[in-house]
Order: sequence, then C-alpha cells, then structure tokens
Amino acid sequence: LPLCQVSPGWVPGGTRAAGVALPSGLSSVGSISEEETCEKLKGLIQRQVQMCKRNLEVMDSVRRGAQLAIEECQFQFRSRRWNCSTLDALPVFGKVVTQGTREAAFVYAISSAGVAFAVTRACSSGELDKCGCDRTVHGGAPGWSGCSDNIAYGVAFSQSFVDVRERSKGASSNRALMNLHNNEAGRKAILNNMRVECKCHGVSGSCEFKTCWKAMPPFRKVGNVLKEKFDGATEVEQSEIGSTKVLVPKNSQFKPHTDEDLVYLDSSPDFCDHDLKNGVLGTSGRQCNKTSKAIDGCELMCCGRGFHTDEVEVVERCSCKFHWCCFVKCKQCHRVVEMHTCR
Repeated sequence: LPLCQVSPGWVPGGTRAAGVALPSGLSSVGSISEEETCEKLKGLIQRQVQMCKRNLEVMDSVRRGAQLAIEECQFQFRSRRWNCSTLDALPVFGKVVTQGTREAAFVYAISSAGVAFAVTRACSSGELDKCGCDRTVHGGAPGWSGCSDNIAYGVAFSQSFVDVRERSKGASSNRALMNLHNNEAGRKAILNNMRVECKCHGVSGSCEFKTCWKAMPPFRKVGNVLKEKFDGATEVEQSEIGSTKVLVPKNSQFKPHTDEDLVYLDSSPDFCDHDLKNGVLGTSGRQCNKTSKAIDGCELMCCGRGFHTDEVEVVERCSCKFHWCCFVKCKQCHRVVEMHTCR
C-alpha cells in the first residue's frame, strides 16, 4: 500500500476507508516528534520507519497530508455508493481497496498527492528546516520575488516515503506497478495544475510593482482532477516489452493511458448489498435524492430496493442583516423537510 494499512472502517455503502493507504492512526495521532512514535505506527515497513526517524520534522506534514486525503476522498465520493468513510468500527478487513479496483486507484493517488501537498505547504510556510521557498523559479520577468511553492521537495519526499513499499517488492507484480502508477498520477495532478499568482503594490491599489510566485492549486482542485480520472480510469493488465514489465489496456482497442490517468486491474463490486466478508455494508440506510437521476438518486443509490421517506425538522440561519460595524446577525428558522433513505 502507498503508506501502509490502518484499522478498518465502514459506513453504509462504504468499504474500508481511504485510510487503507495510510499508517494506522496517522491521520488522528498527535505530533510525531520522537523516534519511538515511528516504531508504534503500525504497518510501516522497516525502510519507512527509518525514513520517519530521519525526518521527524516532516512527519507532522505527512500526518496532515493523510487527513487531507481522507477528507477529500470523502467529499468526492459523498454521493456514491462507496463513500470512502473511515470509521474504526468493525474488525474485518474489506477487500475492495486492498484489491486492484478503481477505488483503490483513487485512494493511492489522493494519498500520494496529500503527502506531496502537505510537505510542500510546510516548506513554503517555513515550518521545516530542510526546505523553504523554491528560489529557482524566476519566470523571466521583473517582480518574480515571491515565495514559490517548493513542489519539487514535496514530490520527492512523497516518492521516497510513499513509493518505497512497492519498490521494496521489486515493483514487478502487476499490483505494485498499478500502485506506483497511481501514486505518480496523484502527484501529477498537483504538478500539472501549478499556477502563477501575483500581488500588486503601489499607491491606491495601482499595480506599479507586483510580486509573483508559483503556487499549488487548492487541494479541492486536485481532488476534482483525480475524481475525473477515476471516472475515466483504464482497466489494465501486465505485459512485457523486452525484459520490462508494463501495464497496458486490457482492451487493445483503447488508447494507451498516460502518466496522468488512473489505472486498475479488478472490477469493483456494485456496493449494493451487505457483504461483511468483503467489507461492504451495502447502501441500506444511506440518504438519497428523490428527484435525481444520477448515482445519488434513490433509484440508483438504493439499487432498486425502494426507500423510506420521513419528515424531519431542520434549523437554518435566515433573515441575516449586516450591522455597522462589523457583524452579521441572523435569526433561526425552523422548517420541515422530507428525508429519503434507502430500504
């Protein structure tokens, strides 16, 4: 796995969570400031433990990256049958993410991207002694003196720490090749969406001078990109070119995937029915949208089983007014809405 395994967790319609790609408890553990903590992180291989001990100041960023990845996965799949939940509730390991499914492809990609993103952000904000702003970026124009995000360091650390598990196996199995490819696709989602930002300086807001820098996209943008790649992921199989093992599209009529695309080996289950052995609780009890024809609609979310309708009271802010200066005051409004849940 990209980082290592965590304790399993599901909610209705979910399997073991995105945390499958992250060290046990890493996203919720406190500061990683002592070498002994590295030994206690379950699932790390020895080379990762050694990296953890040599890079203690970076590990808090890895922890933040883990949490960022989980939150983004849950956001992107909030309306899907598989919703990337992370509840440490059941002691059975699900097989959906541990197998070579497209869900696994997304988890590996977003986990790798989360680590690269968080480490890069820590460099730029001055949290780490080992790195800082990227001063090699000049843009060839005056005023290029801002603090550019040091994405090269973040990507390099992600490659070293996240990929080491697969490379320690020799990276020759089809699953190792899949994981390494999707790890890199996650990092590419950041690299290919870097942008130039500038700030103007001058009298009365004029832009007589400006400071520019290269910045990472918001992580939500990274999630959106990878979600699109998930929807268009390529099913692959292993082949040999000379003595090199590679992944190629299973259907020869499909065009070859690029470094930015997600790839998978195994078909996903439909996530409809309760199958605890494989870590799937089904969609019973999941909330659905009665009027939608998409996957969040009751017909598809509930897999044709029908749904319950209940009336619930919700409390909302309303009649908000701005008061000088400077706050907004709102009333609380109560209204009854219909809530639909799968049978």
